[in-house]
Amino acid sequence: MPKPKNAMEIFQLLDQSNCRQCGEKTCLAFAGAVFTGRRKLEDCPQLSPEITQCCAEESQVENVAEQNRDAYLAQLKNEVAGIDLAKVADRSGGRFVDGTLTLKVLGKNFGVDENGKLFADIHINPWVAVPFLSYILYGKGRPVSGNWVSFRDLKDGMERYPLFQKRCEAPMKRVADAYPRLFDDLVHIFSGLKVAEEFESDISVVLHPLPKVPIMICYWLPEDGLASSLNLYFDQTVDENLDIGSIFSIGAGLSQMFANLARRHGFPEATAS
Repeated sequence: MPKPKNAMEIFQLLDQSNCRQCGEKTCLAFAGAVFTGRRKLEDCPQLSPEITQCCAEESQVENVAEQNRDAYLAQLKNEVAGIDLAKVADRSGGRFVDGTLTLKVLGKNFGVDENGKLFADIHINPWVAVPFLSYILYGKGRPVSGNWVSFRDLKDGMERYPLFQKRCEAPMKRVADAYPRLFDDLVHIFSGLKVAEEFESDISVVLHPLPKVPIMICYWLPEDGLASSLNLYFDQTVDENLDIGSIFSIGAGLSQMFANLARRHGFPEATAS
């Protein structure tokens, strides 16, 4: 797993039964030992294989991403510098003016010029920049169908779904639980749209991180002893317009952005960690 910020992040992964089978007096003590490097997460006999595998995959994904991110971004910029951006405008749902292709990313202008230089009305984060360039280069420009599917239904999505659920849906749900104004702010700040409740959800909001890549967030409030839940859905054409890695990157980036938004509005407990 990525290096945790504190022992509580590790503690939240455990069953918190204080069974002592690991040799520590409490699960919190075990979490502290893992945080300091004295123990390994897999030393917990109660930890499910799914969580252990998910954390291992996450570590591998993040290590590779960290090593290759800058190089891959530079590669994409070089490739963009070699294409006709004016032709890409129609396919991507953008506009080409004065040598710059501009798209709407969460309602804000995000552009690239003929030399591969990026321009934006928002902070240029890698989780936005890489999918943006990938969308321009490789997206087929398929029109949105209006049919929604889950991440697991996408090409190569099933095997990545446990990590997607852990990094994207679960932390986003924690933010929604702790930050009651979240969905209203998504509508007003990021040009979101509340839609008729899909899949019998209590709240459904559609965002457009890219023009032809809408994401629908469905949230179910707690009821009759059942916990709240949250799921992300994508238009069924999304994996023709964007690769699965970029789709994952957008989901994880949105989760972190929502957590930051909540903290700025005075909800420090709304964390995506």
